[in-house]
Amino acid sequence: MIAAPEIPTDFTLLQESETHFSSDTDFEDIEGKNQKQGKGKTCKKGKKGPAEKGKSGNGGGKPGGPNRMNGHHQQNGVENMMLFEVVKMGKSAMQSVVDDWIESYKHDRDIALLDLINFFIQCSGCKGVVTAEMFRHMQNSEIIRKMTEEFDEDSGDYPLTMAGPQWKKFKSSFCEFIGVLVRQCQYSIIYDEYMMDTVISLLTGLSDSQVRAFRHTSTLAAMKLMTALVNVALNLSINMDNTQRQYEAERNKIIGKRANDRLELLLQKRKELQENQDEIENMMNAIFKGVFVHRYRDAIAEIRAICIEEIGIWMKMYSDAFLNDSYLKYVGWTMHDKQGEVRLKCLTALQGLYYNKELNSKLELFTSRFKDRIVSMTLDKEYDVAVQAIKLLTLVLQSSEEVLTAEDCENVYHLVYSAHRPVAVAAGEFLYKKLFSRRDPEDDGILKRRGRQSPNANLVKTLVFFFLESELHEHAAYLVDSMWDCATDLLKDWECMNSLLLEEPLNGEEPLTDRQESALIEIMLCTIRQAAECHPPVGRGTGKRVLTAKEKKTQLDDRTKITELFAVALPQLLAKYSVDAEKVTNLLQLPQYFDLEIYTTGRLEKHLDALLRQIRDIVEKHTDIDVLEACSKTYHALCNEEFTIFNRVDIARSQLIDELADKFNRLLEDFLQEGEEPDEDDAYQVLSTLKRITAFHNAHDLSRWDLFGCNYKLLKTGIENGDMPEQIVIHALQCTHYVILWQLAKVTESSSTKEDLLRLKKQMRVFCQICQHYLTNVNTAVKEQAFTILCDVLMIFSHQIMTGGRDMLEPLVYTPDSSLQSELLSFILDHVFIDQDDDNNSADGQQDDEASKIEALHKRRNLLAAFCKLIVYTVVEMNTAADIFKQYMKYYNDYGDIIKETMSKTRQIDKIQCAKTLILSLQQLFNEMIQENGYNFDRSSPTFSGIKELARRFALTFGLDQLKTREAIAMLHKDGIEFAFKEPNPQGESHPPLNLAFLDILSEFSSKLLRQDKRTVYVYLEKFMTFQMSLRREDVWLPLMSYRNSLLAGGDDDTMSVISGISSRGSTVRNKKTKPATGKRKVPEAEESSSSDSMWLNREQTMHTPVMMQTPQLTSTIMREPKRLRPEESYMGVYPMQPEHHQAPLDYKQQEEAARQQQERAAMNYVKLRTNLQHAIRRGTSLMEDDEEPIVEDVMMSSEGRIEDLNEGMDFDTMDIDLPPSKNRRERTELKPDFFDPASIMDESCITKDHLLHLSKAHVQIKTHLPLEQVLHTYICTTQRLTAEQGAGILHLGFLSQHPGCSLLCLGDGLGSGEEEGWEPNDIQVRKKSTIRGETRGMCYQSRW
Repeated sequence: MIAAPEIPTDFTLLQESETHFSSDTDFEDIEGKNQKQGKGKTCKKGKKGPAEKGKSGNGGGKPGGPNRMNGHHQQNGVENMMLFEVVKMGKSAMQSVVDDWIESYKHDRDIALLDLINFFIQCSGCKGVVTAEMFRHMQNSEIIRKMTEEFDEDSGDYPLTMAGPQWKKFKSSFCEFIGVLVRQCQYSIIYDEYMMDTVISLLTGLSDSQVRAFRHTSTLAAMKLMTALVNVALNLSINMDNTQRQYEAERNKIIGKRANDRLELLLQKRKELQENQDEIENMMNAIFKGVFVHRYRDAIAEIRAICIEEIGIWMKMYSDAFLNDSYLKYVGWTMHDKQGEVRLKCLTALQGLYYNKELNSKLELFTSRFKDRIVSMTLDKEYDVAVQAIKLLTLVLQSSEEVLTAEDCENVYHLVYSAHRPVAVAAGEFLYKKLFSRRDPEDDGILKRRGRQSPNANLVKTLVFFFLESELHEHAAYLVDSMWDCATDLLKDWECMNSLLLEEPLNGEEPLTDRQESALIEIMLCTIRQAAECHPPVGRGTGKRVLTAKEKKTQLDDRTKITELFAVALPQLLAKYSVDAEKVTNLLQLPQYFDLEIYTTGRLEKHLDALLRQIRDIVEKHTDIDVLEACSKTYHALCNEEFTIFNRVDIARSQLIDELADKFNRLLEDFLQEGEEPDEDDAYQVLSTLKRITAFHNAHDLSRWDLFGCNYKLLKTGIENGDMPEQIVIHALQCTHYVILWQLAKVTESSSTKEDLLRLKKQMRVFCQICQHYLTNVNTAVKEQAFTILCDVLMIFSHQIMTGGRDMLEPLVYTPDSSLQSELLSFILDHVFIDQDDDNNSADGQQDDEASKIEALHKRRNLLAAFCKLIVYTVVEMNTAADIFKQYMKYYNDYGDIIKETMSKTRQIDKIQCAKTLILSLQQLFNEMIQENGYNFDRSSPTFSGIKELARRFALTFGLDQLKTREAIAMLHKDGIEFAFKEPNPQGESHPPLNLAFLDILSEFSSKLLRQDKRTVYVYLEKFMTFQMSLRREDVWLPLMSYRNSLLAGGDDDTMSVISGISSRGSTVRNKKTKPATGKRKVPEAEESSSSDSMWLNREQTMHTPVMMQTPQLTSTIMREPKRLRPEESYMGVYPMQPEHHQAPLDYKQQEEAARQQQERAAMNYVKLRTNLQHAIRRGTSLMEDDEEPIVEDVMMSSEGRIEDLNEGMDFDTMDIDLPPSKNRRERTELKPDFFDPASIMDESCITKDHLLHLSKAHVQIKTHLPLEQVLHTYICTTQRLTAEQGAGILHLGFLSQHPGCSLLCLGDGLGSGEEEGWEPNDIQVRKKSTIRGETRGMCYQSRW
């Protein structure tokens, strides 16, 4: 018997106790894991010394010893990977491979064991090799550490996880090798206290590694090794029992017949077996405590699953030793695992135990402890786990019915209605085992009885009772499908069901109630449908599958059986239940599954006549739509020209329609007489007859009865008088619609004349006008009917009608005019986009109220989908979708999927027009807000924020491929800019345009622009701006400033986000060694120029594109601003460069005056910038917007103490960057820049952001020979986002003269270390700080600004 896991192991692990590798996945250290204790005879060493190894085998260290393994040479003690290659190929017989290794082990066990060690190392994907020298002188922990260092870190794949045909069978071959190895060595080698000790020690150490490949491979190997040892222990236990019996039998003999020699042999044999078993138990305890106890809770789900799968095998294989609570608890605990794969292994392991009823007594405590968990797993989010949980409960139920309570069973019962078929089938089997599989002993005598007296009669009743008690579910088809596989004989016993419905109950038998009869008829219909169609009901399965030959034969046999039985019984059933609409509706569907040929071959014509008579009577008795449509479908199923019964059925149908048409014309003539008001009886007669005709016209061509004229009169009279009953109008519209469709089908299928086309065209146009009139009806139901039919007609008679080579139908194409489109759109806005309470017409209790709300929502969704189809198929103008799109956020829960799909389809049709529609919807919402709140609205109001959020959602729908949506996004910005400047302010140009705030909304789409397109859009924006607008800094101008910033500042983000030291979403600063991306994709010049030509800005306008700062190759992180810091949250006060072409040439005095004014504004704005930025920093994570990258500036500004660590991590220490080639002195003198010329800063020799080398505590080290003013000018403009004029004005105030260069520039802005050193917040200091390449440059200047 194996000791419990809590008992310290007798087996001594071979790794040193002072060198313990602990994985990051270990949760605790099992007590006694690393203890070394003697077995009783001798205490095993951790590893044999070199001298001892030299004595082992056949002279392992002797020069003359063989140096071969499997016939292949070993050179310098290095393993030749042959064993790994053989197992990887998996082609050789594994037993022969193991036999070769055993021969090698017998020849020299050190070399063979080294071969095996390297085999495990290579199976882990490690390229390192354990040499003979390492094997002799290094401990296992040192070997594993060495192999870890040589592990290939470039790829995370290793043989157990690799894909491809050569690795497909590697795992099975690997496991097979271990099993065969132990099996072949079980009689001698595994007891030599060397091979198994070394292997177990190695696998234990590897399983504790932090390298996943080592841990995964070694755990699998150890678990398979344990399984093989369990098999050996089981065989030893059996041999010991046999030996003991033999010994007892021999000893019980009389002394004269007792063989003492045999007793001694048996005693010796039993002793050897006991020693071997003790040895095996020690090995198993070592593996269990050294590997399993730690790895069953590993961080990797695959490793945990391996452990649970194997312990299930141990408990099943050797139940006497392992099937106890000490081992079962691990499976119970792991059933709470987060990964479905592991939970699934727990359930499959338990299924193997519960399947054997002999083990049930040992599982009682486990069952009582973990039963509730198993029951809860039937609702697992992983369907595979739920299926296995239900199957496990079925086994528990079979083992003992008292274990599961009624509540436990009910939790499984309702799963028969699950939409996931495997779950439902498993629950159906559980239900069948619980309620239907038990048979009373008295039923054995009536097994041959049929009908009502058959043993299935009570089971059918039980099924009906169960169905009725499931009040939350009304899907009989799902119940039947769930039990179809396990209860086929019961569900196909239609004779019994028919008898229960037609025959009188026996003496003492309780008859079925009306509700039970309805349920039985519905179940019977579902079983017949399942047998005839041979596929699950709608909602289950992926579709119809191809039937096998056996299934096809079964299907034909079932249909024959159904027809023979119900061809006779159906007329009787219809006669009995003719007044019950629900029962009749279900019974009338049975002929759809008949084999109609049997009516003739079986000579059942009289029963057919009886069926037709019953159908005719039902039509005359009922006015319910469902019943009438069922009658119509039955006639349609029976009127099949392929069968001889067609004439008989066609005559009966024609007689019925003749009577209905004559009656309708007669009643209509009296009903429409002038001067007389129709009474209710006349109206009811007209309505009931019209219902019957409409129901039949749905499935049958009634064109020869010319129903269009009478319906037209009826509808026209309703328009003129306005007092027509709503139900009459609804059914008249539907009937006329059927007339149009049957006429279209006729002209499409046959060679029609021109007169037929013109007549159909005229009827269709007149009918559309009638429907348009009824769109304004006072009755909602009439308007909904008219709208639905009108959408269908417009869809059918659109330009799509000519597809498929039907050009002759071109005269029928009908395009709705603008008034009709407007009325359809108005209907949608008035009847679809309404609150739920406005359309609630039910107050009959809370449940009915919820049901009515769901039904009303379903109806509105259908109405919206009908109109969206017109948009998608370009039947109506695409811009009408603007009123639909603007409701996307408000009604997202109800119609979000429909609106989103409409956007997607319209974008596929025309990207540019779709973009124009989206911006139009935003403009409409903006205008609505203006009308409600006026132009002085609060931009932080929920209404305006909602419009911005909608714009953000629209932007997300454009996807990530900016090239595909380039023109559409550009057109969107064009329309948005024009709308923003469309309405000038009546108070003059000093006030913003009335719609300027729309630019704030438009900025949500700036991120979708390509960088070159941002420049083009910026130029287009400047066409609408005046010089005064560019200088305005009041709050009312913030939308313009934020939009300009999104076009200018965002242009650098495309590159900076790639080459800077900032990681992607959700991550922190990148690794120190992170390399800047050099392979950034660029748009070819040809493509860029061609696309620019096709844009809405002509070539002449593009010449005025403002000069952009060159994209930096390396930049300080403090220069980067948050990508999308929203203006309403904290406006940064940064301004883009002024466009050059809007300014008139200024003389020097004018420049001085402009600079003075800008200096005053810059001072105020700088204070605002600093205050807002500090406020944003204090808010912490509020700068992290949605899916933007982490902002390094936050860390640098808010935590001074971490700046040095941050700079160290990003490896920014005094990096050398080569500047552009300098010009000679003469050229530099000639090209001295004018600091008030915006274009001067773009001279190729000027300092740019590329030249900023180091940033720490607001210090910037610059390597340059350029004039000091130009250095300061560029630094201020680039870091503070000022225009060239603003930066030049600041420099001018400092009265700075030119100097040859500087080495350090320090800016004290109150955010870095400037305040600590006593600087004023607004001081710029240039100091002589350090040297560059041994040269000291620069002079000291201080300026107040």
